[in-house]
Amino acid sequence: MNTQTSSTAAKREGHSSRMKISADNGKAHEWPTPRLSASQIKAKAGEARAAALLAIHFAGSGHPGGSLSIMDTEAVLYFNVMRHNPRNPFWPERDRFFVSGQHKCPAQYAVMGLAGYYPVEDFIVGLRAMGTPFQGHPDWLKLPGIEMSGGSLGQGLSIAVGSAISAKLDKKDYRVYCVMGDGEQQEGSIWEAAMSASHYKLDNLCAIVDCNRLQIDGRVADIMNIEPIGEKYKAFGWNVIEADGHDISALLKAFEKAETVKDKPTVIVIRTFKGKGVSFMQDNGEWHGKAQTLDQTKQALKELGHEDMLTDELIKKATDLRKEISKKYGNLIPVEQRPYWWNSQQTMKVKMSPTRMGFGGALARVGSDERVVCLGADISGSICIYDFCKNNAERKNRFLSVGIAEQNMTTIAAGLAKEGKIPVIGSYGVFVTGRNWDQLRTTICYGNLNVKIAVGHGGISVGPDGATHQSLEDITLMAILPNMRVIVPCDAVEADKATAEVVMKQIGPCAVRFSREATPIVTKVDTPFVFGKANIYSFVKKSENFIDAFECVVSTDFKNKKEDVCIIACGPEVPEALRAAYILNKKHGIKARVMNLHTIKPIDKEAILAAAKEIGYIITAEEHQTGGVGNLIAGVIAEAGIKVKMNMIGVPDRFGESGQPWELLWKYGLSAEHIVEEAVRLVK
Repeated sequence: MNTQTSSTAAKREGHSSRMKISADNGKAHEWPTPRLSASQIKAKAGEARAAALLAIHFAGSGHPGGSLSIMDTEAVLYFNVMRHNPRNPFWPERDRFFVSGQHKCPAQYAVMGLAGYYPVEDFIVGLRAMGTPFQGHPDWLKLPGIEMSGGSLGQGLSIAVGSAISAKLDKKDYRVYCVMGDGEQQEGSIWEAAMSASHYKLDNLCAIVDCNRLQIDGRVADIMNIEPIGEKYKAFGWNVIEADGHDISALLKAFEKAETVKDKPTVIVIRTFKGKGVSFMQDNGEWHGKAQTLDQTKQALKELGHEDMLTDELIKKATDLRKEISKKYGNLIPVEQRPYWWNSQQTMKVKMSPTRMGFGGALARVGSDERVVCLGADISGSICIYDFCKNNAERKNRFLSVGIAEQNMTTIAAGLAKEGKIPVIGSYGVFVTGRNWDQLRTTICYGNLNVKIAVGHGGISVGPDGATHQSLEDITLMAILPNMRVIVPCDAVEADKATAEVVMKQIGPCAVRFSREATPIVTKVDTPFVFGKANIYSFVKKSENFIDAFECVVSTDFKNKKEDVCIIACGPEVPEALRAAYILNKKHGIKARVMNLHTIKPIDKEAILAAAKEIGYIITAEEHQTGGVGNLIAGVIAEAGIKVKMNMIGVPDRFGESGQPWELLWKYGLSAEHIVEEAVRLVK
């Protein structure tokens, strides 16, 4: 063991007797964690900052701001305070370390790499890449040494409480550490956990609140003030320590003091700067969740004193890895169809735009109605809900930032709706349909209140953020609710129409699902849109522009064209279904009817039954867990007693993972080429 052992470790009761411990399989392991001095830890933190920024640059996405603010604390924990063993990550006697705000995982990945869990270069080149263990939000099943899979704010402290209670029950003396953000304190679940930790006198639990004063929507004090945070924890029965989160010596003393406290948990409130150490990032909220350019990365590394870490060899390794990954998953596309990929030919060109842009554009337009009130939950710019007032300052009093508090947002909206307002709430799909499902069920739907839910970032096309942020269950969650209407527009133009429809015309709970990634635009301003009625597409002829190659009519106006197969799709799978129809016609001589089922509830039973009777071969396609829409369609057909041959295309009963949107589309079999393969099998 390093001779520079701190008094923190030395003072722990029984520490010296556990220098040699019995680990897995009865083998003796020495606890190898080096206890570094304050100056050595500072150097490690600087190196870890550089590694994290390199990784985020190569990934093309990530969260540099919070990763840099918490880096000193995590370096102190891994290089001095915690008992852990990189050679045996799940050593039973280890201290437990939970990160609640897991978007800051580049900090933990970098520090763990430098501590010896894996070559730090593997993290630098592999962050958020498909098939690597370095997910956009950590998965403990993929990376030994990570204690929890997560990504939804406000849950880490409760897990830490459970771990600390377990230690008490088993008479273990490991300590439990949990890092949280300051904006995260806006989640009600934090305070439920805080209450229970005090009630059970968990003196083996030490929480850290990273107060960098910034969250996505702005200053924490302006969005939803949490101060005086220390006094609040004291009121909940916690021991509170304040420390400068960038002063290594102060942090060491804070953790040492925390170990002496008996019969109550300790929280260390650290004051930090988001983007610490890099001039253009520090205290700048714009760097919450975006990657740096190459020039910005070079500048940051120079300021950190680690410009030598960016080498040609490292750039080549990162580039080669991503090329290899793209080739690997590209090979999953049926080979004969490859030339038909989007915009790969001189004709059939298509424009791209994220459907969220259509949502934002509609809100900006209909927001002139003074009944409309929008509520943001800290990702207002990302899902475009802030477009409601971005260029209309007079509306800002009707935009309510409730902070990171989806459940509270939902029930506030209920109160507004009860008084005659038209509230629009929004967040990422996993949060706005899942975390607050009980509020949606009992308060909104049971009361049939006129609340509109913007279900942002739906499907796997969220990409590098990984499984925790890829909403694959929301259609089912919303469609099962009585009184709820559900729309999944296929492109940005249709999203505009759908948003205006549900906000201004539909009375009662409505959910509109849209995606983050740019997807093909396959409708026009004059393309018909009728709530509750599907659009039917027929391939006419190859055209310069993809959108002109199809005829589109509302289902009530459609006449049977004696097609061979019907493809029923929603959302971004509609463009894939259309491309499949084109390939089927040109390559296989199979005629396809494509149904854009933009309204999932109420579902267009007449159009579905017509396809079942007239064709008899049906494929459903959805960027969702298989069956979210497919099972609804199957139910309509089964209830009518019609015999058909049918198959469903979707994500096959599993979580997603980090990767580029198109790689995920290929891996999970959601591309047009996969629809073609299934149609050929079904028909021929």
